[in-house]
Amino acid sequence: MAVPKKRTSKSKTRIRKAIWKNKANKSALRAFSLAKSILTNRSKSFYYTINIPPFIILFITKGKFRFLTKFELVLACALHYGTFILALPIFFLLYKTKQQPWNILLQTALEPVVLSAYGFTFLTALLATIINAIFGLILAWVLVRYEFPGKKLLDATVDLPFALPTSVGGLTLMTVFNDKGWIKPICSWLNIKIVFNPIGVLLAMIFVSLPFVVRTIQPVLQNMEEDLEEAAWCLGASPWTTFWHILFPPLTPSLLTGTTLGFSRALGEYGSIVLIASNIPMKDLVISVLLFQKLEQYDYKSATIIASFVLIISFTALFFINKIQLWKKTFHK
Repeated sequence: MAVPKKRTSKSKTRIRKAIWKNKANKSALRAFSLAKSILTNRSKSFYYTINIPPFIILFITKGKFRFLTKFELVLACALHYGTFILALPIFFLLYKTKQQPWNILLQTALEPVVLSAYGFTFLTALLATIINAIFGLILAWVLVRYEFPGKKLLDATVDLPFALPTSVGGLTLMTVFNDKGWIKPICSWLNIKIVFNPIGVLLAMIFVSLPFVVRTIQPVLQNMEEDLEEAAWCLGASPWTTFWHILFPPLTPSLLTGTTLGFSRALGEYGSIVLIASNIPMKDLVISVLLFQKLEQYDYKSATIIASFVLIISFTALFFINKIQLWKKTFHK
């Protein structure tokens, strides 16, 4: 008759760990199912929000119930922060828009006032982006390549739109460019009106989006080697040829990034525009002010639909610009 082998301490420890792990998995699954049963009577949005933390943890651990390592804990915190601050508001905005019938979506999005605000906002933001791309590149070049009195003051002034509240920026622009401001002689001579006019909206968009272009180009210019320029000059290249073939290609990714950020910032500007523009429909009404007017009228459905369309258009523009950057990188390789 065979005598069964005695279990060693290692095998007993292994068995205890397996039993404990099985019990932990069962208790975790039981708690998860209990939470689901509690939330069945709640709204779907609340249900999705509550289920995000366990989903992220299970995603990190690849479906296993176990303790997190230090790196996984930091990763979980970062994913929770990005989800709740960035992804979740966008998801619920699109989810609320999806709940609306198609006829209401089209009716709201194709209203004459909304279409006029779309066209004016995007065209003005695009024009401000083009102007900032040209003069922002020049300003960054001057700040990096030249020494002159007041350079540090000018360099600090570039960051002023970042520090100022947008309403203060709009009030500053009104003080300078109104009919009784410092620029009155020049405006009278040119026969133009800036405040309460589309030109004022353009000026406000340029003001808030200029630092994005300058601050993305400036580090690239500072790290650029001057040996290539000197070699081009020794070979007889003109200043324009040197700039276009030697200096401009490395600046293109940062210039595209800065202009994209500036374009997105100009699209969402509200504080300075609401002060310097007349906010009259079909004249100089922008999307951000139109959204605020809809919310003041308690028309939350129209505000949600308009915001969703702007969000989709902005994401599409960012997607294509990123594709262009990737294409340029692969082309140069």
